[in-house]
Amino acid sequence: MGFIDDMKKESSFSTASGNSYHYVVLQVTLKEKFFGTGSGNLTELEDVINRQAAKGYRLHTISTANGGSKGLGGGDRIQATMVFEKIE
Repeated sequence: MGFIDDMKKESSFSTASGNSYHYVVLQVTLKEKFFGTGSGNLTELEDVINRQAAKGYRLHTISTANGGSKGLGGGDRIQATMVFEKIE
């Protein structure tokens, strides 16, 4: 696994299926853009929410925590933790 794979892994999200649970908890790590300001992967967050909605879940709660990263390609990271509730 190389440097690029490590960077991709840091900004990935959980792949929990959420097919038969009443609640699903997922996390997405939002990373700062390499150039400029703001998050470079907000569409990833949107994709996670839309995938769970397609499975019959709604976003119940979202919380965020800030974290820094040191070294090459560093920058601020925001950990978004989301709780989805099954719509019955």
